[in-house]
Amino acid sequence: MGAEPGHSEPGLVVALLANYCWVELERAGPSGVSRLLCTRRTRLGKSGQTIAVGDRVRVDGIDWSAGRGAVAALEPRNGLLERPAVANVARVVVVVALAEPALDPLQLTRFLLTAEATGRPVLLVFSKADLVPPDVADDWCGRASAWGYEALAVSTRTGQGLERLQQRLAQPGIAVLCGPSGVGKSSVLNGLCPELGLRVAAVSGRLQRGRHTTRHVELFPLAPGALLADTPGFNRPRLPADPAALGALFPEIRQRLGSASCRFSNCLHQGDPGCAVGCDWERYGLYGQCLADLLLEGERAGRSHGRSAEPGLRRRSQGLEPRLAPGLRQSSRRRQRQQLLDGEPDQESDGQSGAEDGQDPSSELSSPDPAN
Repeated sequence: MGAEPGHSEPGLVVALLANYCWVELERAGPSGVSRLLCTRRTRLGKSGQTIAVGDRVRVDGIDWSAGRGAVAALEPRNGLLERPAVANVARVVVVVALAEPALDPLQLTRFLLTAEATGRPVLLVFSKADLVPPDVADDWCGRASAWGYEALAVSTRTGQGLERLQQRLAQPGIAVLCGPSGVGKSSVLNGLCPELGLRVAAVSGRLQRGRHTTRHVELFPLAPGALLADTPGFNRPRLPADPAALGALFPEIRQRLGSASCRFSNCLHQGDPGCAVGCDWERYGLYGQCLADLLLEGERAGRSHGRSAEPGLRRRSQGLEPRLAPGLRQSSRRRQRQQLLDGEPDQESDGQSGAEDGQDPSSELSSPDPAN
C-alpha cells in the first residue's frame, strides 16, 4: 500500500548506509511503521544538497508495506559537525582514553578544536579510567577544567561516571560522541544503553591503535527527546582553513581577549610584543604546533597551485610579490642576445633594442668598425 500522490511525511535521518538512509518518522504510519529505508530524489543531488544524519527531511513516495520511501526535501539545518557529518547538533562529546591507546594531548586538542568549530557546548570524557590510578584521572580532569572544559572520567567496567554522564546527555537534542579509534565510544554507549549491544573490539596489541568497529554514524534514543550519535573514529581531525580563526577555538585565548585586546588586529598570539594572550598558559605549545601545521598546509597548498589565491600577487621564495602586467615585462638579456644572433626581432623588448632607431638589430654584428 503506497502513500497518496503528493503527500509527504516529516522525519529525522537516523543513519546513512551507502546510497540509502534510515528515516524515523514523526508519526507512525499504517501497521505502526515508523522507520523507512529511503533513497534521495535526484533533484536534491542536482541542487548540491547533501543528506547528513540529524537532518530533518520530508519523505514521499512511501510504500508502507515494504517500508520504503524517498527523501524529497531537507529542512533548514541548525549547525553541522562536518567530520563526522552530523546536522542539528546540540552538544559535542569528545571521548579520549586515559590508556590503551595512550592519551595524546595534541590529538586531543585537535578534536576539541573540531568540536569548538560547531559553536555548541563541549563535554570532555576520559574513558578507561579503571586502567590508571585515580590521581591520574583526577589530574586530567583538573587540567581540562583549567582549559575551559567540563570533564568526566568514566569506566564501562566499573560503571564509574556513567550515571553522571547520562544525566548530562539526557537533555533534549542530539549529542555526538566523537574521538579517536579504540577509545571506547561504542562501549560508553553500551554502558548508557545496554540493550543496544553495539560491537566493540580490543586495541591492537602491536600498534596500540584502535580498531574501527563503528562503520557509520547512527542516532540512538537515550531519553525522551534526547538522541546520542555513535560515530566512526578517526585519528587526525582537520584544522580551520584560516590561521586567524584558530585562536578563537581555544577557550583560554577567548577568556584573555575578553578582558584585554592585542596591539595588532591580525595578531596570531605567538608571544609578540603587544599580544594580550601571552605565553603563560598550559596549551600555548599545543597552540603553536597547530598554528605551525596550519601555516605549513597553506604553503603546500600554495605551491601545489603554483600561485597565490590572492589576485595580483604571486608567491616568490617565502613571501608574496605583486604580479607585473604583461605589457610591462622585459625579456632577459640572454634571450635578447639569442634573438639577435638568430636574426629575430624581440617583440617583448621592442623599444629597448636598436630597432627603435630604424636599424637592423643584426647590423651591429655584421658591419665592420670604421675605426679598423
